[in-house]
Order: sequence, then structure tokens, then C-alpha cells
Amino acid sequence: MNNYKDLKVWEKAMQLVELVYFLAKQLPNDEKFGLTSQIKRCSVSIPSNIAEGAGRNSKNEFRHFLSIANGSTAELETQLILILRLKLIPEIEIDKAMKLCSEIKNINYSLQKSLK
Repeated sequence: MNNYKDLKVWEKAMQLVELVYFLAKQLPNDEKFGLTSQIKRCSVSIPSNIAEGAGRNSKNEFRHFLSIANGSTAELETQLILILRLKLIPEIEIDKAMKLCSEIKNINYSLQKSLK
């Protein structure tokens, strides 16, 4: 349907993955199989679902995968808030990821609306 690499939302999501991997390195070792693993998987899910949806045969399928990407974005935001509440990484470092999540959700919602 679309060349996903040309989508602004996909590019922003890829930037978010890079940032999350950077943040994950700052988490304590005892979180390796907990939050570290969760935020990595969750962030990778966002651009992956955008790409998968773009590769589908219909607008409805694309919208469905964009919706899944939105869910993963909200899940990641929740995990980042938890990291803040547990004081595992300073707020100033998490803020950039939170802003990127917000941008991705806004772009994604607009893209979903345009596919109706």
C-alpha cells in the first residue's frame, strides 16, 4: 500500500527505538529481564506494526496495524512513567522519549483519519 520508509510516523518511531535502547542501557542490571526487556520490545513494536500495516492490501488493514502501534506507544509511555516513579532514570532523560511518543500518537491518529 505505502512505502513505509517514506512515512514520517515510521521515521519518528525508529528514532524512538534508538532513544529507548539508549535509555535501556541506563537501567539497573536487575531490570534486564523486566523493564529493560519490556521497553525494548514495546518500542520495536511501534515501527514494526506501522511497516506491517503499510505492507497490507487494504486501508482497513493498515488502520488496524496503526491502531496496534498506538497501543504500543501508550504502553511504552506507561513504562516510561513507571521508570520515573521508581526513580531509575532522571526525568530530563525520559522527557525526550515522552515527547516523541506524543508526536508519534498525533501523527498516527492523523494518518488513521486520512485512511477512512
